[in-house]
Amino acid sequence: MCPNLTPESWSDAHRYEPYLGRWSRLIAHDFIPWLDVPPGSRWAEVGCGTGALSDEIIQSAQPSSLWASDPSAAYLAYSRSRVTDPAADFSVGDAEHIDLPDSSVDVTVSGLVLNFVPDAAAALLEARRVTRPGGTVAGYIWDYSGEMAAIRYFWDTAILLDPVARRLHEGRRFATWMPDELARRFREADLENVVVEPIVIDMVFRDFDDYWQPILGEQGSAPTYLATLERASVDALREAVRSNVPTAPDGSVPMTARAWAVRGTVPEDSGPPGASAN
Repeated sequence: MCPNLTPESWSDAHRYEPYLGRWSRLIAHDFIPWLDVPPGSRWAEVGCGTGALSDEIIQSAQPSSLWASDPSAAYLAYSRSRVTDPAADFSVGDAEHIDLPDSSVDVTVSGLVLNFVPDAAAALLEARRVTRPGGTVAGYIWDYSGEMAAIRYFWDTAILLDPVARRLHEGRRFATWMPDELARRFREADLENVVVEPIVIDMVFRDFDDYWQPILGEQGSAPTYLATLERASVDALREAVRSNVPTAPDGSVPMTARAWAVRGTVPEDSGPPGASAN
């Protein structure tokens, strides 16, 4: 059984990177061109984590500036160490309180963050506030309830062995975060021209250990849950998952991962969120 129902821990970026960080970078690589933001734009990123999206913005979008924040000082330090371009500025902060003036950036983004934010509606209003009229607010999240195979195999197996795991299963926790829901949330933040599209990547693990070992790192929902189990339970779960995941003849473990990307535009004639026109 699971004595600790804390959904996830975010304290060690070095352990998160081999778990999901390496795959986040592939999503970010496809996300930036989809936004079609001109070079020289001013960017803000909330929930930058290990800097996967931050790095891609610097490398591919050629921004004039990038202001990025994250509530975890440990993750922020890791991002600073990986993204050293002088255009990037990192700051501790949460998505519901962005430390930027109104209409001060051209685009505000978040990667794999929105569904974890306690008040996502407030976060979207803040993103809209700091983005200029005509600018872009965008983000992406894993399709936990559908084609995020690496996580689904773990949780679908865990709930067969431990009923407590059902309460932590990300596919169940985030079941409402589907395209229609994402679009609705963006429109309720007074954003226009809202578009939601899938980004699909291949996750090919070298072997089962390459898949399993990062889950022992205590970063994220599944690893945090695994850390609460006794050794015998961990071993039993590992073997059960091993028997369920697809394995190629060469021993590699091929999986598919899908993220939902969403973008919207701040109305040209808008004032601050919630302001009424005179």
